[in-house]
Amino acid sequence: MKSMLLLAGSILAGSIATAAVAQEQAAAAAETNEEMVIVTGSRIVRPEIAYSNPVQSLSAATIESSGDVNITEFLLDSPALVGSLSNQRNAGSNGFLGSVGLNLLDLRNLGTQRTLVLVNGRRHVNAYPGENSVDINTIPNDLIERVDILTGGASAVYGADAVTGVVNFVLKRNFEGLRARFQAGISELGDGGNRLGSIVVGKNFADGRGNVTVAYEYSKQDRLNERQRQALGNPSRNFQLLRDPADFPDSPSRFDRALFNNVSWADSAPNGAVDLDFDGLPDFEGGGRVYDRGQPLSGTGGRAINSTSNTPTAGYFGDLQPNLERHNVNILTSYEFSPAVRFYAEGKYVRTNAASLGQPSFDFFTLLADDNAYVNQRFGELAPFGALVSRDNFDMGIREDVASRDTYRAVVGFDGELSSGDRSGNLRYDVSYVYGRADATVKVSDNRVNDRYFAAIDAVVDPRNGQITCRINLPGQTTISGTNAELITDFGLPNYVGAPLSFRPGECVPLNILGQGVRSDAAQQFVFVDDIGSQRSQHHVLTAVLSGDLGFLFSLPGGPIGFAVGAEYRHESTSAVTSAFQQAGYYDGGAQILPSSGSFDVKEVFGEINVPLLADVPFAKNLSFGGAIRYSDYSTVGSTLTWKVDGTYAPIEDIAFRATYSNAVRAPNITELFSPLQGTFEFLDDPCDPTFIAEGTQFRAANCQAALQAAGLTPQQILDFSPATDAQQSTSQPGLVGGNPRLREETAKTWTAGVVLRPRFIPGLSITADWYDIKLTNAINTPDVNEVFKLCVDSPTLDNAFCDSFERAPGTGFIQNFVVSAQNVAAFTTSGLEVSLNYTLRPKWKHGIFNLRMVGGYLNDLTFVATVGGVPEQQRNRTYRPNYVGNLDLTWQNGPLSINYGLAWQGKTQRFTTIQLNAQPDLVDPKYFFYKERWEHDISASFDVDDKFTLYGGVNNFTNQQPDLAANIPVNAIGRFFFIGAKVKLDKLF
Repeated sequence: MKSMLLLAGSILAGSIATAAVAQEQAAAAAETNEEMVIVTGSRIVRPEIAYSNPVQSLSAATIESSGDVNITEFLLDSPALVGSLSNQRNAGSNGFLGSVGLNLLDLRNLGTQRTLVLVNGRRHVNAYPGENSVDINTIPNDLIERVDILTGGASAVYGADAVTGVVNFVLKRNFEGLRARFQAGISELGDGGNRLGSIVVGKNFADGRGNVTVAYEYSKQDRLNERQRQALGNPSRNFQLLRDPADFPDSPSRFDRALFNNVSWADSAPNGAVDLDFDGLPDFEGGGRVYDRGQPLSGTGGRAINSTSNTPTAGYFGDLQPNLERHNVNILTSYEFSPAVRFYAEGKYVRTNAASLGQPSFDFFTLLADDNAYVNQRFGELAPFGALVSRDNFDMGIREDVASRDTYRAVVGFDGELSSGDRSGNLRYDVSYVYGRADATVKVSDNRVNDRYFAAIDAVVDPRNGQITCRINLPGQTTISGTNAELITDFGLPNYVGAPLSFRPGECVPLNILGQGVRSDAAQQFVFVDDIGSQRSQHHVLTAVLSGDLGFLFSLPGGPIGFAVGAEYRHESTSAVTSAFQQAGYYDGGAQILPSSGSFDVKEVFGEINVPLLADVPFAKNLSFGGAIRYSDYSTVGSTLTWKVDGTYAPIEDIAFRATYSNAVRAPNITELFSPLQGTFEFLDDPCDPTFIAEGTQFRAANCQAALQAAGLTPQQILDFSPATDAQQSTSQPGLVGGNPRLREETAKTWTAGVVLRPRFIPGLSITADWYDIKLTNAINTPDVNEVFKLCVDSPTLDNAFCDSFERAPGTGFIQNFVVSAQNVAAFTTSGLEVSLNYTLRPKWKHGIFNLRMVGGYLNDLTFVATVGGVPEQQRNRTYRPNYVGNLDLTWQNGPLSINYGLAWQGKTQRFTTIQLNAQPDLVDPKYFFYKERWEHDISASFDVDDKFTLYGGVNNFTNQQPDLAANIPVNAIGRFFFIGAKVKLDKLF
C-alpha cells in the first residue's frame, strides 16, 4: 500500500532548491519510516499529503515516449502551458525582431514575463534582453528528471515574475554510469526532420560522498516553409474567409464573409504592378504584360481573387518552423565533507543557431520619373509621366532572421545539517550563488537600405557616355532629389532630401524593378545589406536559506512546526547594440532602432511556515496550515510585499482537501522600464473606417464621430471618411514605441482549491481536481499599435490613456504621430479547473503493467481590461486559449517491451471575437465560427534488447490530422511524423 501511495505522491510532488537536499531528506524519511518529500513551491520538508499547492509533474519517461526533441512542443500539451511560444510561433513572419528560435513558456496565457522558470529550484538567466523569459532550448532534455508545473502566485517563495506560477526543471543528480541516446525523425512528406544525440556520464567517488556528472546534447531541427504544405502554400488549395463582394452594401440574408481561394495581394506583383496613367490602378506588369487585377475585395486588407498578375498570399509569410541547431554542455558535481558541509556546483554552456525566412520587402506606389531609363526602355511613349510601381520583392532576397545565442550559467553553493536530534537533519542551511549570461548575435539578411534604394531606382541615362546610372551619380547631385523627393514627401516615407546619406555620390548602382529577376547583382549588393546587432543579458543571484522544524523545542499533535527563512540579492542587467544603419533609420520603413541598456537590483528577505495541527487521529489523517511572506526592496520601484496562506485537510488517508491564497507582485522588467523610444513603421487599421465601425463595442461609433469632429471634419467628410482606400494612409506610417520609467509594480491575487483522491480500495489510483483563480491589477500593458486605436474608441469615452497615444491630422482625420509605451493600466482575470488521473494496474493475468495518465483543463474565464474603466474583453476560447484541453497517456509494459499511446485533444476555438459576432450576426456561416477540434494521436514502442541497449520508435499524429483553413492550428502543418532511436545504458563506468 505504501508503495502505491508513494507512486501517486511522486506524480504530484516536486523539488525545491536542490535535488541533493531531496535525496538526503528522503533518506532521513526512510530511516524514520515517514513519507517525506520536497516539493516545488515550498522550502519546507513535509509529508506529501500536507502539501497545499497543485503541482503537475511530468517524468523523464513520459517526455521521452512523446518523441519530441523540443521540450517546449511536449509542454504545449499541458493545459496550463497551451499558450507558450514554441519554435513555430517564432518562425517566418510571426516572430518579433531577434526572437527566431526562442522557446518561451506562458502559464495561463498571462504572458511569458509572468511565468518564472527555474532549474533545480533556482533562477535561470533570461533569453531576450530586458524580458524575464527563459529560453527552454537551453534546458538539456536527457538531464531532466522531471518537470514540475505549479499554478498560483509563488512570489512569496521565489520572488517576482511568479505571479501565475512556476515551471521547475529538476535535473538528475548523483548520476552513476553512462547513458547515450540517438534519435532521428522526419515527416511523412520527407521534410521537417530533426535529430538528437546525447551522452550523460556520471561517477560517484569517495564512498559515495562525491559525484561528478558531465552531459553533452546535440539537436537539429530542419526548416519547414509554408510553400511545402499545399493548404498554406498552394493558392488553389489555400482557402480564406474574406468579405463577400456580392454582399455589398450589406444584405442581412447573405453572410458578410465567404470562402475564397486563389487569393492575392491586390494590385501588387512580384515583377511590379505598373500604373502609367496615375489613376491608382495598375495597367501593366513590370515585364510588359497587361495587368490582370482579378477581383479586388473591399474590407479585406487589400486582397483580391482570381488574378494571374497579383502576388498570391499563399506561401507569402515564410517558414512554419525555423532551422534550429543546439549544442548543450552541462557539468554537475557535489562533495560531502561531512553531514554539516556539502559543496555542490553546476556549470552550463549552450550554443543555439536559428534561422528563419520571413516575407519579402514590398512597396506601394513607388514613383519612377518620366526620364527613368528602365521605364523608357520598357514602356516608351506609354509612360509620358513616368510610372507608379507596387511590388513584392521576392527576387531581391527574402528577409531571413538569423540568431546565434551563447548561454552561460554557473551555480556554486554549500548546504548541510546544523543540528541533529530525535529527527536527523531538522535544521539545514543552503547558501548558493548563481551567475547567468546570455549573449546573442542577431543578423537580418537582405535588409533594404532606403536611401540607397530610392537613389538606385532613380535611374537615368548618363549624357556623358549613354550608360544607365543613378541620377545622384551625375555632376552636381549630392542628395536624393527630383521626383523621388516628391514621393518621399507625398507618401510619408523618410525624408532623405538634404539628409546625410549612407553612401558617397558615385557609389550608387542603378536598380531595375520592372520585371522579375532583372536587377543586377551589383545593384542588389548596393541596396540590400546584412544587418548585425548584439544583445546581452546577465544576472547575479545570491541566496541563503535556513530551514528545519522546531521539533527540538516542542511538537504539535500533527508534528513539529516547519519553517524556512532566508535572504536573497539579485542584480539584472541587459544591453542591446544596434547597427549604424538601424540607428540612422536607413532601413525599409525608416524606423530608428537605438541601442538600449538597463539594470536593477533587488534585496529580499523571506520566510515560510507550516503548522501541522493534527495527524493520524480519527477524522484527521492530516490537518495543517501554513504561509509565506517576502519583503523586497527594488532599485526601481522601491519596496514591495508579497505573501500567501495555505492549508490542507485529509479526514482519512483516501482523500485530502487543499487550498492556497496569495498576494503576488511583479516588478516591471528592464524593457518595460528603460527601452528608449524607438522609431517604427506600421500598417494602420483605423477602427473609424466604415469597414470596421460595426466590429467594435457600443461606444465605437459615437467616439469615432466625436474624434473626427475634433479633427475638423465636416459632416460630409465624416460620411466619406475611408482611410483604407486612401493611398497615403494605407501605406506604413511612422511612430514611436518604447518603455516607461514611471511604471509601478503590478499585483495579483490568486487562490486555488482542490481535492486529492487516493482510494485504498483501488490501489495505484490517484485523482486530483483543482480550481484556480487569478486577478491581476495595475497590470503593465504595451498594446499593439492597432490595438491602441481600437482601445481608444472602444472605451466608454475618449478620455483615456490610449487616445493620448496618437493624433489625427487636422482636416483629414487620418491617424498620425503615434507613440506607444508601457502603462500600468490593464487588468487580467482568469480562472479554471484542472483535473488529473494517474492509475497503475497490474492485471490478474500477470502479463505486463498498465500505467494511465490523464490531464484535463477547463478555462472558465480569461478577461482583459485594457484601461481603468474600460470594457472587459473575454479572450477565452480564442486561438491558443481553448476552453477545454485534455491529454491521455497510456503505457503497457511487459518485460522488455513497452508500448505507449498518447492523445492530445482540445475543443473548438473561436475564429472570430465575441464582439465581432455580436455586432454582425450575419458575419459568416455558423460552421466557420470555430476552428475545429484537435485530435492528435501518437503511438510509440520500445524494446530492451538487453539491460544495456534499447531500441524505440513511434509515429506522432499517426491519423495525419491537418490544420484548419489557412491556419497552422489546431495541429501544426507538419502532419504525420515518424521517429526512431536507440539508447545505451551502463550502470557503472568501471
